[in-house]
Amino acid sequence: MTSNGKDDLIVVDKVVKIYQMGEMEVRALRGIDLRVRRKEFVAVLGPSGCGKSTLLHIIGGLATPTSGKVTVDGTDMGSPRDGVRTRFRREKIGFVFQRFNLFNILTAADNIRLALKIRGDLVGNSEGRVGELMEMVGLADKMNHKPLQMSQGEQQRVAIARALICSPSILLSDEPTGNLDSANSERVLELMRHLNENLGQTIMMITHNHEAAAVADRRIEMRDGQVIDHNA
Repeated sequence: MTSNGKDDLIVVDKVVKIYQMGEMEVRALRGIDLRVRRKEFVAVLGPSGCGKSTLLHIIGGLATPTSGKVTVDGTDMGSPRDGVRTRFRREKIGFVFQRFNLFNILTAADNIRLALKIRGDLVGNSEGRVGELMEMVGLADKMNHKPLQMSQGEQQRVAIARALICSPSILLSDEPTGNLDSANSERVLELMRHLNENLGQTIMMITHNHEAAAVADRRIEMRDGQVIDHNA
């Protein structure tokens, strides 16, 4: 992929990730180079075990590369100072996973507020923002519902709202439709398309589903720890 660098939000340069499994080395990533521009919606496509989730975790600061470098919005995500990564991750990155990771004892609204508490923000000033996000994901009437009172698609939309509460620079999404039926998958993908087109949200989505990947601006295809196509 060609890029002038000015609008690059994510820069991955020669990234290698090796896991040590006893005496055996497992090379999850084998020299990844890629760029994601600000306000771009990118899908990373590939079969299970190809390294795409490892790549997402490194970009999000949840793991560090064995070698190479990842910068997100100018911040080195491989910084040896874990506090730098943690602070940046809380302030600039929103995560959405296949497992919704909602607390069943909390209401939808309280699950969203919890993200602010973790960051240390004053939750008392967040009511308008929580309501705005719940309305945006089409669940304004379910603020006080608990996860088990909601469908899986609704739970995923709450998880997306939670990821957006701190207005992150980038939304990282790992198989967001993996646990959903086709109707709910379509709703979640439509929401992500809306976030990108109408709100300018940068999105990087991991998926093995070609239909899900089709909603993105660009597809990056991976096989065996390597990028094989930047514009699949």
